[in-house]
Amino acid sequence: MIPRVVVHLLNEQPVLVDLLEMPKPADNGLVCTNVRMLDGRKPIFIDRSDSTFYFPYLNVRFIEIPGDRQEQAPPVGMGAEAVAETVPADDEDLEIDEDFLRRIRDA
Repeated sequence: MIPRVVVHLLNEQPVLVDLLEMPKPADNGLVCTNVRMLDGRKPIFIDRSDSTFYFPYLNVRFIEIPGDRQEQAPPVGMGAEAVAETVPADDEDLEIDEDFLRRIRDA
């Protein structure tokens, strides 16, 4: 089970859910449980938050999976080698733009 995933539904506020498993490309919807609002309250459109829910992807704008959960499995369609290439090895690869910092200090 993958806890605390944020699901952004069409025309609704985002909800926190617990996924039973990571979504797969062949899925038509999202199966989850423990649906609650971001503040922990039960949404008004459900009767019991401990039920199992099926949200068709037609009603889901996107799913927000926190960073620590993303490390469990690579993104769909990407092998581990491709994921490793997209993530910087460490912070030393980042270069500070001195001109940008000067403009911020001057503002």
